Amino acid sequence: MPSNAKFVVHQYLFCIMIDIRPLRYFVALAETRHFGRAAVRLNITQPPLSRQIAALEEALDVTLIERTSRSVELTAAGRRFHEDAKAILAAVAQAAANARAAAQGGLGTLSVGFTMCAAYSVVPKYARLFSTAWPDVELNLREIVSNDLAAQVHDGRIDAAIMFPAPLAAGMSSRTIFSEPLCIALSRSHPRARARRLDIAQLAGEPFIMASADSAPSLRQTIVDHCRSGGFEPDVRLEVQLQQTILTLVDEGVGVALVPSSMRKAQLAGVAFVPLQGAPTVDLVLVWSEASRNPCLASFLSLQ
Repeated sequence: MPSNAKFVVHQYLFCIMIDIRPLRYFVALAETRHFGRAAVRLNITQPPLSRQIAALEEALDVTLIERTSRSVELTAAGRRFHEDAKAILAAVAQAAANARAAAQGGLGTLSVGFTMCAAYSVVPKYARLFSTAWPDVELNLREIVSNDLAAQVHDGRIDAAIMFPAPLAAGMSSRTIFSEPLCIALSRSHPRARARRLDIAQLAGEPFIMASADSAPSLRQTIVDHCRSGGFEPDVRLEVQLQQTILTLVDEGVGVALVPSSMRKAQLAGVAFVPLQGAPTVDLVLVWSEASRNPCLASFLSLQ
């Protein structure tokens, strides 16, 4: 074990083995160099102060102070012990502060998983707000395939998830944190890529690229229902898991897609994003386990 680590361990062992009040008493005496003034600072009388210092010297088997009729002088051992005692007291105070902060969710670690789509909408905002409000909490953000997010929260592998709505197991909670309309993603070589706005019926017969029903069931159903409202069943040529993959395939002219409007921020040079007439909206929800014992989770849930 490194010497500095040993020193910290010894500090805590020393605090555990004896009452730390003698340390406080000795530090006050060392800083005032006078029993009377030290007693006043500590709000005690001189006799118990003298007894504590004497007992401390006996326990350490060293002389810490040289007493004179008017003042107190530290020995070499006293000067060394003064520095170490201050460090011990500071470490104990910090440990207490850390424990309180951890209990209140202001110190610790929080892991949040998110679907890739959320990286273009709410994740940056939440990361900024949380890191500003609780800078001493280590925030771990993990991009995870949508269909695994709820399971990872349920199993305790992550503390919370930002995802599309999905059925949740008992003991899980969620709330909507973001809503946005869908838009149409087309290859820039597509004849309708320059349209100012399109109606869904104008995409009848087009090959569609969609998220699979397993990876994003609510998003998939919203798209299918909107196509049906336009009088057709979508011709789904490719099913993938990631919205980024959908846009890459659109870029290659493989098909068209309905995607959340925030995916415009992906900025693929070969993809045109066209507003959709009467566009349905899709939600992102924040999901967590009611059984979580991580105090930092409550801090994250308090974000607006």
